[in-house]
Amino acid sequence: MPRTKGSKNRPKFTNDFASQIAEKQEAIASLTSEITSITANIDTLKADLKEKKAALKSAQKELTKLESKKAAEAAKKNEAEAESVVKKLLASGMSADEILEKLK
Repeated sequence: MPRTKGSKNRPKFTNDFASQIAEKQEAIASLTSEITSITANIDTLKADLKEKKAALKSAQKELTKLESKKAAEAAKKNEAEAESVVKKLLASGMSADEILEKLK
């Protein structure tokens, strides 16, 4: 008697669709909850970023104001020094033309 073709040691499948459906539904639920938590984290990080950008902008404005005040003060100081030098030279008897030549 000849043998039949093919293996007889095939695994026997029992299609348990109900358990597979339940597994997939659990996976979907867990992924959905992870997505919502990540979205919430992103929203809070966006809010924090917005606050930090606003703080940075105000700090840059303050820095610009302070730098301009410093430059103005330095200009006044240089002007006052130049004026005092001119007064000293005039008091010492130099002419205005000689003073202009020294300042150049």
